[in-house]
Amino acid sequence: MILDTLAQADRYSALHPLFARAFDFLRQAGLSSLAPGRQPIEGEQLFAIVEHCTGRMRAQAQLECHRRYIDIQLVLEGTDEMGWTPVAQCASPATDYDAARDIQFFSDAPSSWIATPPGSFCLFFPDDAHAPLVGSGLIRKVVLKIAL
Repeated sequence: MILDTLAQADRYSALHPLFARAFDFLRQAGLSSLAPGRQPIEGEQLFAIVEHCTGRMRAQAQLECHRRYIDIQLVLEGTDEMGWTPVAQCASPATDYDAARDIQFFSDAPSSWIATPPGSFCLFFPDDAHAPLVGSGLIRKVVLKIAL
């Protein structure tokens, strides 16, 4: 798991061949005006999901993980206090892995909470369970899905 600002994103470009393209997308003008939902970038290899919703309480947040995609979650408005725990420490699966949706949920509580303000992002690898969209008020964010 990585927490950083968009201004420092270039330091992570060498970690994956699509990271440079992903961060270029996140720097584009008008990102805040994108409608909620899926936004194509490079087919199934790289796409965005725009979210704009009211944050939930920590108790309502459920850890999730993905096996086929890396997430880069950039907060645009509000503060998203994302929960985190290593998948290896998750002992209570709430669901089986859903390959069609590339997601599995856990009943475990996050071991850490990361307050992510506007202009900052969390980068979650497949071994990072995360519980997003926690906070008071509205949260607008862009989640990039980068294929492994």
